[in-house]
Amino acid sequence: MKKIDEKSRVILLGNPNVGKSVIFGALTGRYVTVSNYPGTTVEISKGGLLLKDRDLVILDTPGINSLVPMSEEERVTRDMLLTGGSSSVVQVADAKNLERGLFLSLQLSEMGVPFVLCLNMSDEAKSRGIDIDEKRLEEVVGVPIVRTVAVRGKGISRLKHHILIPRQSRLKIEYDRRIEEAIRRILPLIPDSSISGRSVALMLLCGDKSLVRWLEERGGKAALEAIEKEREELSRSYMESILYHVNMTRMRMATRISRQIKRAEERQDSRFRRLAESVSMHPFWGLLVLGFVLYLLYLFVGIFGASICVNFFEETLFGRFINPISVNLSDRYIPFRLLRDFLVGEYGVVTMALTYSIAIILPIVVTFFIAFGILEDSGYLPRLAAMINRIFRIMGLNGKAVLPMILGFGCDTMATLTTRILETKKEKTIVILLLALGVPCSAQLTVILAMLGALSWKAMFLWISVIISVIFIVGLLASKIIPGKSSDFILEIPPLRWPKISNLITKTLARMEWYLKEAVPLFILGTVILFVSDRLGILLVSEKVAAPIVSGFLGLPEKAAESFLIGFLRRDFGAAGLYRMAEEALLDPVQIVVSLVTITLFIPCIANFFMIIKEKGLKVAAIVAAFIFPFAILIGGLLNFVLRWLDVVLE
Repeated sequence: MKKIDEKSRVILLGNPNVGKSVIFGALTGRYVTVSNYPGTTVEISKGGLLLKDRDLVILDTPGINSLVPMSEEERVTRDMLLTGGSSSVVQVADAKNLERGLFLSLQLSEMGVPFVLCLNMSDEAKSRGIDIDEKRLEEVVGVPIVRTVAVRGKGISRLKHHILIPRQSRLKIEYDRRIEEAIRRILPLIPDSSISGRSVALMLLCGDKSLVRWLEERGGKAALEAIEKEREELSRSYMESILYHVNMTRMRMATRISRQIKRAEERQDSRFRRLAESVSMHPFWGLLVLGFVLYLLYLFVGIFGASICVNFFEETLFGRFINPISVNLSDRYIPFRLLRDFLVGEYGVVTMALTYSIAIILPIVVTFFIAFGILEDSGYLPRLAAMINRIFRIMGLNGKAVLPMILGFGCDTMATLTTRILETKKEKTIVILLLALGVPCSAQLTVILAMLGALSWKAMFLWISVIISVIFIVGLLASKIIPGKSSDFILEIPPLRWPKISNLITKTLARMEWYLKEAVPLFILGTVILFVSDRLGILLVSEKVAAPIVSGFLGLPEKAAESFLIGFLRRDFGAAGLYRMAEEALLDPVQIVVSLVTITLFIPCIANFFMIIKEKGLKVAAIVAAFIFPFAILIGGLLNFVLRWLDVVLE
């Protein structure tokens, strides 16, 4: 038994979607720091835990599936163990999927790392009739076992107690004779590290190239060449890769242990759940489920949020009370016309910025956040990724790319950050390009849905068809032009579950807080820029300069240039300007569709642009912007020409 020292690190690791971050929050509280692991874009959260006069540093690592790295996140986690000194480990596992957790436990055991095994979501396991013999599991694995329900804080106190007394596992794995002999031969060549030489030897035999530099620096080139020669000889004795045989041995052992200590009772609701899980990923029925989900999304966001709620906020709350009262108070108490105009004029902070951001966009954004939270917590999003993997393959991507693409409907900036879940640089670049090009954020999307919903289903169908076609064609061409390779599709599919209302409320409030803090100030800033530009005559000049393109090529009123100009600041703000023009009957149906296609494909907002710089560098961000701007105008102009030429009626 080993007690960890003061100031020592405790590494929190586990598979994706096991509630690890919730446990991290329960252990450390809200005051944490997030920073990139040196030399990578992988973020590591760090927080403190004062426990029995011991000052511990808790590190939250990204979700991983193996400690033989296949992604940058897995390499970072493995490297933290490899160079971790006296670190202790808390492995968080999903109690419903014990085999998957034990697969990682076996690798920690091979490394000789003291750890605590935390079985999270034990309430969900119990509700499915899964009973785990905790004492028997502790006897077999040889480390402390702690059951938790992190979202309710259950088991956290016991987990804190065991963090101080982690143990090395007594699990031993015997591999195929040829692999064991190869390990024995190269073991003397493995340099000392914080993990066992046997585990490092296995990684090298499995072809882990990320260890080459580490090995060469510590063991020398001769050791590197000798190990590589051993690995090549061993590879020739198998039809499949060595990694495959190693993983199969680990998986068989994990399954055997699980069967010893787990009892699963068949329940009626489990059968229904399995049927629902099967149908949701079926090649045919899955598409019908997807169509039904999108229809419900339209009813909730497009009708309830964009129509009923917006009407109440805009016409009743702001139209009858806030704006008239603000104008009346300004006229009565503010003697300066310039200041009155600044607050309640055509480009006033109250009458434009707050009306746009609170009355028009906030109700739609909130309903979208609620709907998105339900899709997240129900486990449907990973199923959608698996179902459309084949389509994404055509664009050089895999189904995992659908997750940042869907997140882009919430916020392109956040979605750009989540492209880190993709394995290759090529995939990340393509998805970042497509996000910036054609995925409208929630605020913009809701304004678009409101405008198209008031027009006709034909207009809605046309807008969707153009945007999807553009994304598909650009993605296809990008996959041919951008160098690099695509990765295999490996994604953990969680079980379907009923979302918890408390979690939905927490997520929605957090996202509303983000919107109010991050987006609304930009609306105000955009309005101030418009106000100043109007007073200085810049708007008029800009409209005249852009007139040949806006009114000539795109066939829109010159005033639409104002919306596109402010679209540089935020695309949703630009869309809100078009919404107001449509309300004032300044746009006919064809102009509405043309303007919405153009603003959807328009240049990324400032926040997204800076995030692209952070993730891919200034050069890539500049190339993306330089491509998108003229391309959006080109598509909008061509659409205008085709619709006018064919005399299409969209009402």
